[in-house]
Amino acid sequence: MTADAPYSKVELELALLLRRARAHYGDIARDVHPELRATAYALLGRLLDTGGSRASELCDYFGLDKGALSRQLQLLEEIGLVARTVDPLDGRAHLVALTEVGTRRLTEAREGRRAIMRQQLARWPEEDIVRFATLLERFNALPISHPVL
Repeated sequence: MTADAPYSKVELELALLLRRARAHYGDIARDVHPELRATAYALLGRLLDTGGSRASELCDYFGLDKGALSRQLQLLEEIGLVARTVDPLDGRAHLVALTEVGTRRLTEAREGRRAIMRQQLARWPEEDIVRFATLLERFNALPISHPVL
């Protein structure tokens, strides 16, 4: 075994995980609304987690240009999942937040995703699940100045 073998294995398994996650997120996005794509699902998730954000913060977080984000937000507004309001701290900016319908649909989709995760990991010992979550958390906490993915 070469010194690079473990790193190659991690890279391979992460690539597989990301491909599976993209496909899965596409399915879940369509559960929220038939017109949604996987990227919109991630955007909705971020809004749920933060309680709302400025568009500029969302651009920074996802690495999107303003035009791409604007098109996503326009669709999400048109289908009633998000709403924009004037930022009370800066009247020139807008805050984007989930609507009541958006919150309900996303919460239901997340609950469905977690049920699938529980089903898929049901045969794993609990200590393996806890260790896996801890390792993923450590990996995701790595500095992003030189992102791995």
